[in-house]
Amino acid sequence: MAVDTKVPQAAVAPSRSKKRTSSVLLKIIMAVTGIMLILFLYLHMIGNLKIFFGEEAFDHYAHWLRTIATPLLPKTWFLWIQRGGLTVAVIAHIASAVILARRASAARPVKYVHRPKVQGSYAARTMRWGGVIVLLFVIFHILDLTTGTLNPVGDKAHPYANVVADFALDRWYVTLFYTLAIVAVGFHLRHGIFSAVRTLGQQTARGERIARASALVLSVVLVVGYLSVPFAVMTGLVD
Repeated sequence: MAVDTKVPQAAVAPSRSKKRTSSVLLKIIMAVTGIMLILFLYLHMIGNLKIFFGEEAFDHYAHWLRTIATPLLPKTWFLWIQRGGLTVAVIAHIASAVILARRASAARPVKYVHRPKVQGSYAARTMRWGGVIVLLFVIFHILDLTTGTLNPVGDKAHPYANVVADFALDRWYVTLFYTLAIVAVGFHLRHGIFSAVRTLGQQTARGERIARASALVLSVVLVVGYLSVPFAVMTGLVD
């Protein structure tokens, strides 16, 4: 006797619907966490630029960060709360990206021996390796300028001296890695801002043009702002 092994369409439809809903939620999580991280990057960049106002101004700013929200909160508590929130945002962002990428790969019905030409911008095509570079850089940056473990000075009392020592000419490899990471952030940011805006509801042609232009401007500003510090140190503008 023959047995019908076909899965009823009524059973398949709800499963597909749930997966689509889940994917939309993951995209929203990516967009929201991405915006949170972008805001942090800009605030951090603005703080970094205080180095151009001199050692006293930069050190005062760095020490002030440890006193935010006091006396409501004990000293440095705000920083740790911020770090915890950023860590959760990064994990949620990466996890959502990985799950969506796996689903997109599994949804391809045919595996080609020769991959077809990838469409889309260079920024979109480099999102994955760019994300890996950024993640490695964040780990290095924490060990270098946050904990001071890898910094030649490593003195929390003198953050200006830490930065100057970090980007000295004989540590060109640090500046090179920093540059690669920041440029990767720029590409990541350019595509990420545009994708986030679309995910959160932007669908018009005019809005798309504005989103693309804004993403480009914001990413260029961020890259220039961050790279101005190490190159200012290397050229002697900051010493």
